[in-house]
Amino acid sequence: MPPSTSSPEAALAAQGATKRYRRRGPAALDDCTFSIPAGAVCALVGTNGAGKSTLMEMAAGMERPTAGALEILGEPPRTGHPRVAYLAQDRPLFPRLTVAETLRYGARANQGNWDAELAERAADLPRFHRRERIGDLSGGQRTRVALALALGKRADLLLLDEPMADLDVVSRQEVMGLLMAHVADTGSTVIMSSHIISELSDVCDHLLVLDQGRPRLCGDVEGLLADHAVVTFPGGAERLAGHTVLESRPVGRGTSALIRTTSPTPDDWEVRSPSLEELVLAGLNAPGLPDLAPSSARHVKEFSS
Repeated sequence: MPPSTSSPEAALAAQGATKRYRRRGPAALDDCTFSIPAGAVCALVGTNGAGKSTLMEMAAGMERPTAGALEILGEPPRTGHPRVAYLAQDRPLFPRLTVAETLRYGARANQGNWDAELAERAADLPRFHRRERIGDLSGGQRTRVALALALGKRADLLLLDEPMADLDVVSRQEVMGLLMAHVADTGSTVIMSSHIISELSDVCDHLLVLDQGRPRLCGDVEGLLADHAVVTFPGGAERLAGHTVLESRPVGRGTSALIRTTSPTPDDWEVRSPSLEELVLAGLNAPGLPDLAPSSARHVKEFSS
C-alpha cells in the first residue's frame, strides 16, 4: 500500500478501495472513498450484501483490497492489531472453553491493556455458571461474551459487526450503555453495523451508508441532516426541477420529497428536517445520485501515490 497523507485524525479511511472475491464477479466493495474521524461513533448501514462485513474484515486486516487503499489509525490494517478490536458477525469463540476461561484467555492475549471489570460486566458474568461452556450458550449469551472480549481490550478502534444481534431488549440497553460509557471514558472510535437504524440513531454521530459495495452517504450525522430537508408543496414533481431529489411521492394534490438543500425553496413549500431513518432509506432508494453527500465529500483526504 502506498504511503498516505491522510489526516492522523482519521480512524478509518479508504481511497478507491475495491474488493473482488472472483475476477469476473461483482465487487463486494467498489471504488470506495471516505473518511471516518477518530472519536466518532459511526453507524455502518446497508442492505444484505451491501459490503458491510467485507469492509469490517478489511479494516481488521483479515482481507486485503483488490485495488485502492484502506487505512486504520493512519497505517495499513493488520490482523491482531493491538489498537483494534473486531467483533465478527459469526462470533468466533472456542466452544469447549467456559465463559470464565474465555475471559482469562482475553486477559492473557491483551496483557497490560485489559479491563477485567468491564469485560465481566459486558459478559454479564454473574448470570453464568462458572463451568458453563461456550458451546452450550444461546446466541445472545455468546454475543455478550464476544462483546466482552472486544470491550475488555480497551482498543482505540472498535469494529462491531451487528453487535446487538441475538440480544433481547434488556441486554441491548445494558450493552449499549456500557459501550457508550466506554467511549466517553476512553475516546475510542466505534464503527458498528446494524439493520436497525432506530437503535443507532440516538448513539451515533457519524454515518456511512453502503449500497452494492459503494458509499452512498458518509459524514457527520448532524451535517448530513442539515444538508437535507423534507419538503411538501402544492403541485407536481416538476416543481422539483433544479433540486437534487433523493425521493418524492404524490401527497393528496401536492408532492412530498426529500431533497438536498443546495438551493433556496419557494415560499409555499413546507420544509422540515428529515429523521436519520428517512435519510438512510431515501439514500438507498436513489440509485442515480452521486455516491457521497456534499458534507462527507468535504472531509475525504487524498492518499499520495
